[in-house]
Amino acid sequence: MVTDSISKIKYLKIWEILNRETDEDHPMSTADLIARLAECGISCDRRTLYRNIEELNQFGYEILSNRGRTNEYYVVDRSFDLPELQILMDAVQAASFITEKKTPVLIDKIAQLAGTQKAEVLKHNIVQFGTVKGTNESIYYSVSEIAQAITNKHKVGFYYFDYDAKHQRQYRMRTSVPGEKRWYVVNPIATVFKDDKYYLFCYNDYHGNVVQYRVDKMDEVRMLDEKITPSKEKADFDLKRHQRSLMSMFGGETEEVTFEGSVGILDAVYDKFGDGIKIREKGDGKIEFSVEVQISNPFLSWVCGFGETLKVTAPQTVVDRIKEHIQQALKNYSE
Repeated sequence: MVTDSISKIKYLKIWEILNRETDEDHPMSTADLIARLAECGISCDRRTLYRNIEELNQFGYEILSNRGRTNEYYVVDRSFDLPELQILMDAVQAASFITEKKTPVLIDKIAQLAGTQKAEVLKHNIVQFGTVKGTNESIYYSVSEIAQAITNKHKVGFYYFDYDAKHQRQYRMRTSVPGEKRWYVVNPIATVFKDDKYYLFCYNDYHGNVVQYRVDKMDEVRMLDEKITPSKEKADFDLKRHQRSLMSMFGGETEEVTFEGSVGILDAVYDKFGDGIKIREKGDGKIEFSVEVQISNPFLSWVCGFGETLKVTAPQTVVDRIKEHIQQALKNYSE
């Protein structure tokens, strides 16, 4: 029985060592592989090793070899290609919600998926984005609790805070009980990574609408025993459509807004609203399009940021909001 167990462990160790430490540019010789197994307390001779590798190949664990006076073995089939791993590492480096402490840990784990020989090369190619990193180390626990709640269809509870001028947490408080932190209970829908931040989209029973919260500003997050509340609004909720209508994750009243602009802003329009948007050409380098948006201050600022190259033509209520927004901004520069 003990011999049987050691034999099974040997197969596992052969695959583990070759998968982690070799690639097409860095094969491992028979002698080195036998020595690595010996370090793990497993004895093996050349003939037996050759047979073990043949059996692993028969069961789908592809181990390639360079034949010679002493064979060399390596593994090249990995779950991710190097460019894919580089993209994942860059995403971790750029994400502001991933803390300074956790960033190198995650980058190292991703790099190791390429094997130790190429992991160092990947880590030396890391792009420094200069992202201001978050400080909430409990975000990983929060993400885990939210993921479990979504899977099990349970509600989520948490406290929510903002930062003051000294970067100290200021918790949202109950209006009916001064001095007591407000405990939020919501029906989780999905987590979304947008604008370098991580958000929870959820349905609020009390207000009867879908709202979003930044996960890095949630505290003491936990999955509750209570099941989510079935609702038509939640069932009909289209996450992709909702995201397109938001500006910088700020919500507001949804309106069908018509824009007129120059063809030079088409890239920005497609980047924001997707390439499925219908563009109408008006001639003289002018375009027109209509899209659902949530009217918020970030939306008003987004429109104004294009200056004379983009304007809202309908509805009039939104046109008036933009005029008021501009007048309010001008007050900051009035003598």
